[in-house]
Amino acid sequence: MKLLAVETATEACSAALFVDGEMLERFEIAPQQHTKLILPMIDSLLAQAGLKPADLDALAFGCGPGSFTGVRIATGVIQGIAFGLDIPVVPVSTLAALAQGFFNHNAADLDVVFSAMDARLGEIFWGVYQRDGQGFAQLIGQEAVTPASSVISSEVQGVGVGSAWAVYQDELKICLGDKVNYYETQHLPSAGNVAQLGVYGFEQGLAVSAESAIPVYLRDKVAKTELERKALIP
Repeated sequence: MKLLAVETATEACSAALFVDGEMLERFEIAPQQHTKLILPMIDSLLAQAGLKPADLDALAFGCGPGSFTGVRIATGVIQGIAFGLDIPVVPVSTLAALAQGFFNHNAADLDVVFSAMDARLGEIFWGVYQRDGQGFAQLIGQEAVTPASSVISSEVQGVGVGSAWAVYQDELKICLGDKVNYYETQHLPSAGNVAQLGVYGFEQGLAVSAESAIPVYLRDKVAKTELERKALIP
């Protein structure tokens, strides 16, 4: 199995290559540099592995939610490669990738993550993920874009992970109460996490065609301004 993955939905830009159980990755925190970096990262990975694009079996990408521009970059790159090679794509939630990164580096008893990324405009991207028996992040309920004071979670305890915990920790702790064991703010999703979930998704039959590899913004209107939001307040 040879799968290429990209993740550009946050300030981190990354690409990863899964080759028969081995993972290669390029990762750089470089805000607003994703367009410049992502294709050289892909070329570097393929060269290191001694592969040509035609050797790939499938692709995966962080489909969002996240930065509008960043999500569009990943979508465009992966769609372009998928159309050119006529190979399938596995869309992977950025919030799932965030949770997977935590699960990969923490004990099995820490098996629930409250993934939360700052969505700006007073809102967060939110999803609750549980580690399954094979170690993969599985969504509990639904992902949402919501004020931090209005998050919804099932009756589980977990660890808060992601940038929103640095900005809205007070609101989130009040809303979730003793469901939160503790929180970590420095985690960012990576293409390695996306590749890991992408391989699993491919095995589960979740791959789609290039034209169906679409971004997930969660917001109905991505470019909503503060002025427009205030106009909606009665």
